[in-house]
Amino acid sequence: MVDWEAFQPAALTVMLGGYALGGVVPAILGILWRNRTKPGGSLTGAVKNIGFGLALAAALAGCLLSLSILISGTPLHMEFLPTAHVGMMGFHADTLSALFIGAISLLGAAAACFSLGYAAEFLLRRSMVLLVVLYNFFVLSMIGVLIADHALLFLFFWECMSLTTYFLITFEHEEHAARRAGFLYIVMTHIGTAFLLVMFLLLYSTAGSFAFEAFRMEGARLPASTQSVVFLCATIGFGIKAGIIPFHIWLPEAHPAAPSNVSAMMSGVMIKTGIYGMVRVFFDFLGPVIPGWWGVLILTIAVTSSVLGVLYALMEHDLKRLLAFHSIENIGIILMGVGAALLFASWGNRPLAVIALIAGLYHVLNHAIFKGLLFLGAGSVLHAAHTRNIEDLGGLIKRMPWTAFFFLIGAIAISGLPPLNGFISEWLTFQALLLGFHIPDLTVKIVIPLTVALLALTGALAAACFVKAFGITFLGLPRSGHADRAGESSFTMLAAMGFLALLCIFLGIAPGPIVSVLNPLASSLLEEASTGQIVMHAGTVLIPRSASASISPAALTGLLVVIAAIPLAGISIFVLKSRSRIAPTWACGLERIDPRMQYTATGFSKPLRIIFSDIFRATHEVGISEEPSPYFRPTITYELKTESVFLKYLYEPVFRSIVSAARIIRRIQTGRIQTYLAYIFVTLILLLLFAR
Repeated sequence: MVDWEAFQPAALTVMLGGYALGGVVPAILGILWRNRTKPGGSLTGAVKNIGFGLALAAALAGCLLSLSILISGTPLHMEFLPTAHVGMMGFHADTLSALFIGAISLLGAAAACFSLGYAAEFLLRRSMVLLVVLYNFFVLSMIGVLIADHALLFLFFWECMSLTTYFLITFEHEEHAARRAGFLYIVMTHIGTAFLLVMFLLLYSTAGSFAFEAFRMEGARLPASTQSVVFLCATIGFGIKAGIIPFHIWLPEAHPAAPSNVSAMMSGVMIKTGIYGMVRVFFDFLGPVIPGWWGVLILTIAVTSSVLGVLYALMEHDLKRLLAFHSIENIGIILMGVGAALLFASWGNRPLAVIALIAGLYHVLNHAIFKGLLFLGAGSVLHAAHTRNIEDLGGLIKRMPWTAFFFLIGAIAISGLPPLNGFISEWLTFQALLLGFHIPDLTVKIVIPLTVALLALTGALAAACFVKAFGITFLGLPRSGHADRAGESSFTMLAAMGFLALLCIFLGIAPGPIVSVLNPLASSLLEEASTGQIVMHAGTVLIPRSASASISPAALTGLLVVIAAIPLAGISIFVLKSRSRIAPTWACGLERIDPRMQYTATGFSKPLRIIFSDIFRATHEVGISEEPSPYFRPTITYELKTESVFLKYLYEPVFRSIVSAARIIRRIQTGRIQTYLAYIFVTLILLLLFAR
C-alpha cells in the first residue's frame, strides 16, 4: 500500500525545486560565462539542455503529485510563513488543485521535451538564458497560483505569472506585433487583477482573514448583494485571464507572438487558471446557495465565446491566431458545463449539476492536451517553413508526415469527433444539458435548448475550420518556397507531439479513470453525496439518471475501425484484380497542375463569411497589375480584412475617452512653481476646513 500522504511533500519539493533550479541555474551560468562564450556556443546549448531538462523532471514530479492527491483524496497542506497582520501563509493542494496541476504537468512535460529541439531556432539570434529562465518561472508561477492557500500569496503568484507571460510575449521584441500584444496583455491582465483585489477585500470584510479556509467558512454568510458583487468580480477578473468574450482582445494577439512552446502552455493551461479561479470562488467560497441568474450569465458568456470564437477562427489564415481563437471557443465549452452546474444547483438539482461540472472539468484536461498538441504542431510547421500564413503552405504531408499525422489527431480531437478525447467531454456536456429539459422552469426551458443548439453549431463550425487548417496546410502542392524547403522536425519535437497524441486517444477510448476521480471532486464542490452520477460499467459510460445516456468508447472505436476497413479492403481487392497505370493528374488541358489552381483558405471560408457577414464586416482590397492585355494578368493580389466589433465599438471609444480625459487633466501641469504653490495652499485650506 502506497503511503500517499508521506509521498506528497517530496513530490511537491521536487516539482517546485525543479522549476526554481531550471530558472536559477541558467541565469547563474549566463552571468558567469557572459564574456567567455560566444552566442550560439557551448553555453547556449548547455543552458537549453539544463533548463528544459529540469523543467521536464519537475513536470514529471507534478504528474506524480497530482496522481497521488486524486487517487487518495488526501489534500496536501503546508504552512511556512506566519505573519503578524494577515495570518499564516501556506500551500494547500486539494483534488481541484491536483486536476489543474496534472493538466499543467502533462502539457509541461511535452512542452519541455519539445523545447529541447525547438529552442535551437533561437540559439543564434535570441538570449537562450532569458528564454529558459522565463519559461521555468512562468510554469512555477502557474503552479503557485493553484496551490496558494492565502489571498496575498495567490495575488503574488498571479502577478508573477502575468509578468513572466508579458516578457515571453515580447521575447521577439523587435517585432511591432509582439510589443503591441505585450502591451495589450499587460493592460488587460492588470484590469483583471484590480477586480480580483476587490473580490478578496469583500471576502476579507466578512471572514476577517485572507486565508482561503476562512473564505470557505464565511463566504456563504455574506449578504446576497455582496455575494453577487464577489461573483461578478470573479467573473470579470478570472474571465479576462481565461479570454472570454468580450475580454478576449489580448488573446489572439498574445498567443501568436510568443514562442510556440510558450504558446502551447499559454493556450493549453495558463488561461485555465482563470477557470480554476472561477470554480474555486463559485463553488468553494460562495456555495451552496446559488442564485439562478449566475448560471444564466455564465451560460450566456459561454455560448457567445464558443460561437464567436470559432467564427473568428474560420476567417484566420495565420495558423497560430486560428488556434488562439479556438481557445476562446473551448473556454466557452468549458463554461457551458460550469454555467449549467450553477443553473441546476440553483434549482436544487445537485446530482445533475455534478454531471455538468464533471463535463466542464473533463474538457479542461482534454483541451489542455489537444490544444497543446496543435500549438506544438503549429510550432513545428513554423520551425520548418518559417511562416504561419497557411496560404503560403501546402504539401507538407510529404515533407513532414509525422507532424501532419499528429496535427490531424489534434484536429479530430478539437472538432469533438469520436473516438478521441474531445468527443467524450462534449458528449457529457450535451447529456447534462439535455437532462436539464426536465426542470420545470421557463428560464431553463429557454436557456438550455439554445445552449444545446449553439454547442452543436460550434462543433460543426470547428470541424469545418480544421478541414481548412489541415487541408490547406498539409495537403496539395507547396504554394511557396517556404513550404517547398520544409523538412521534418527533430526527434524530441516529434516525441512530444506523439505523447500528446497518445493521450488524446487514451482519454477518448478509456475515460473511466478520469471519470472516477472527477465524480468525487465535483460532488464535494457541490456538497452532494458521491453516489456515481457518472459510472463505468463494462467499458460503457453510464449516466444512471437517464436510461438512454450511455456510450461505450471502446465499442465505438471498434465500429469506426470496421467501417473504415470495409472500403479499404474493397479498394485493395479492386486494385489487385485490375491493371493500374500511373499518369499525371488531369489539369484541364494544361501541361501540369500549378499550385495557384488549388483551393485557398479564403475561398474555403467565403460561404460562411457571406452567411455571417453582419458579424465579420469584411472589407476587400484587390490589386491587379497594369498590363497592355486585358485578358492576361500576371499578378493579382487579394487582401481580406475582418472588423473586430468589440475593439471598434467597445475598447476604442473607452480608449479615446481616457486619452481625452488625460489631456484635460494634463492642463494642471503648467510647469510654473507659482501654480504648484497655489495648489498646495488651496489643499491646506481645504484640509483645515474639513478637519474642523
